[in-house]
Amino acid sequence: MNIEDKKIYSDKWFEYLQSQICKQFEEIEKDSKSTKKFISNTWNKKKRGGGGIYNILTNGKIFDKVGVNKSTVSGIFSKKFRKNIYGAERNGKYWASGISVVAHMKNPKIPAMHFNTRFIVTSKSWFGGGIDLTPSIKDNKEEKYFHSKLRVVCNENKKNYNKYKKWCDRYFFLPHRNEKRGIGGIFFDYEIGNWEKNFKFIREVGMTFIQLSEKIIKRKMNVKYNDSDKDRQLLKRGRYVEFNLLYDRGTKFGLNSGGNTEAILMSLPPIAKWK
Repeated sequence: MNIEDKKIYSDKWFEYLQSQICKQFEEIEKDSKSTKKFISNTWNKKKRGGGGIYNILTNGKIFDKVGVNKSTVSGIFSKKFRKNIYGAERNGKYWASGISVVAHMKNPKIPAMHFNTRFIVTSKSWFGGGIDLTPSIKDNKEEKYFHSKLRVVCNENKKNYNKYKKWCDRYFFLPHRNEKRGIGGIFFDYEIGNWEKNFKFIREVGMTFIQLSEKIIKRKMNVKYNDSDKDRQLLKRGRYVEFNLLYDRGTKFGLNSGGNTEAILMSLPPIAKWK
């Protein structure tokens, strides 16, 4: 399969996955007697080179704010930024397609969720992505279930779960606070080699996120909470904001590739708090 075909297959998969995740989340809102639905926004780069669709649902009964973004962009990185991207050092050319999901929940007993997968082409080509949770209230049973499901999808695709878990723990860390953002998950990048096998893994990671998110949300969607719980959630969201603005590679990549600012910053919660 040539690289152009690989781009097409990847792009179509991310488009399909976006529709499935939005459908699932709207069904969860419906189950809670909510009529909230996603608002879809289409954007294009100011200069030729693709664009995307970012879908946002806000102020639901389950989701305080959730964004499900899919984009496909191409162009040339600035000379300053290209040295940071594998295979772009020489001429800065790139093509990238991917999906990103960030869900901030109304109920503080349900963790914030993040998922993304991507296919990037420079002079090299590779897959990357991950899934992680940021709870504001610890739940050992939930944490065990979450990590066990990620281990299964890695093992079934002959991927190194322990490596991806450690990578996730290192990545989602706030040095200025000396603390983790959440409970981790898996994080992987530069997946090269057998494209078909890696593409299968990417698809199964996406379907695992759909299964995980539904189970975790439905388990707690009717659990009561108090003002103290909400306060803890808002403080934890502050940490989320700090990480995404100071350290997140996806945020930096999006802003340096001519992406849509609103779509890139959809990861930020609607309300956060600092002491």
